Amino acid sequence: MPVAIITGASKGLGRALASALAQRGWDLVLDARTPEVLHATAEALGAYGGRVEALAGDVTDAGHRAGLASAAQKLGGLDLLVSNASALGAEPLVRLEELPLEGLRRALEVNVVAALGLVQEALPLLRGAAAGAVIAVSSDAAAEAYETWGGYGASKAALDQLAAVLGEEEPGLRVWAVDPGDMGTDLYAAAVPGDAEPRPAPGSVVPAFLRLLDERPASGRYSAPSLVEGR
Repeated sequence: MPVAIITGASKGLGRALASALAQRGWDLVLDARTPEVLHATAEALGAYGGRVEALAGDVTDAGHRAGLASAAQKLGGLDLLVSNASALGAEPLVRLEELPLEGLRRALEVNVVAALGLVQEALPLLRGAAAGAVIAVSSDAAAEAYETWGGYGASKAALDQLAAVLGEEEPGLRVWAVDPGDMGTDLYAAAVPGDAEPRPAPGSVVPAFLRLLDERPASGRYSAPSLVEGR
């Protein structure tokens, strides 16, 4: 069975994607910071019959990243790495003049440095896969200027660039930066707690990720809503 590592997998988009892959028979290595929620997710997804390894920890910890890659190797290798774990930099979001520099450092460390660190750990396994792929979960804030989203958007823009260069350097892999679009997640609620406008559930964009895996288009940046709509 194919094997995937998914970070930030205990809820939201990470859990929705993990659930879809589990239903397809994938074996999974799941990461999140809250052990209780992560293990509950792993138990639920294990009901589909595949093997599910849950490793609670922080992706900024090099030892934890090595543990994720090691868990995948024990399952037989690695076919897909999904960097979904994210940090906002400030909760709620604030204008750049108020953005704590420590918060910006945290966003860059989680969203960029840790994502690259995990790629470095995983590359030997991905290169050995018949169809290795990396998905970097991006944001429209990486490409558009939204008030208060500057720190988070800058970190996702940096992630996009890393993904673009990785795609050039690793032509044997597929490397996709994916903007999932607007979603109703805990991350968004923490970013803009006063916004009660209904937003699509994370599961609504999972078909976009599955389409990438099924069709394997060229490495690059993709919009999940466009993929769902068939564009």
